[in-house]
Amino acid sequence: MCCKNEFVEAKLNELSQYINSLDNKEGSLIAILHKAQNIFGYLPQEIQEFIAKQLNIPVSKVYGVVTFYSYFNTEPKGKYVINVCMGTACFVRGAGEVVEELQKKLNIKVGETTTDGKYTLQILRCVGACGLAPVVTVNDKVYGHFTKNNVDKLLEEYKE
Repeated sequence: MCCKNEFVEAKLNELSQYINSLDNKEGSLIAILHKAQNIFGYLPQEIQEFIAKQLNIPVSKVYGVVTFYSYFNTEPKGKYVINVCMGTACFVRGAGEVVEELQKKLNIKVGETTTDGKYTLQILRCVGACGLAPVVTVNDKVYGHFTKNNVDKLLEEYKE
């Protein structure tokens, strides 16, 4: 039976093989971080240290890139990542009320994950679907013309 350490070790091996396959390791930090996040789901300090060691660069450089780009996560995300667009069109059409309702129903604040690891609530600045405002996404699925009255139905859809 496989234990947790062997599972992590296998993932680290996969990442190491990817890094070693690159011709320009030093110039590939962002690509490596993408791969690592794809493998682990997020980029905790230990993974950032591993990458820094593999590339022979300071951990501060890795951390600087991870924290600069909003794509990268240093904390695990829920199974369902709910994003509410807060761009101008969405905000004017009630996205703020949607966020408030989601926070109330999930009992978390923006940027947090429910204790069961099921939902993460985030806001985006613009989805690029202003004609559908307000817009909510769950993972890769887009919900347009979303109001606070749609929250219960949305959560029911992702209930297990």
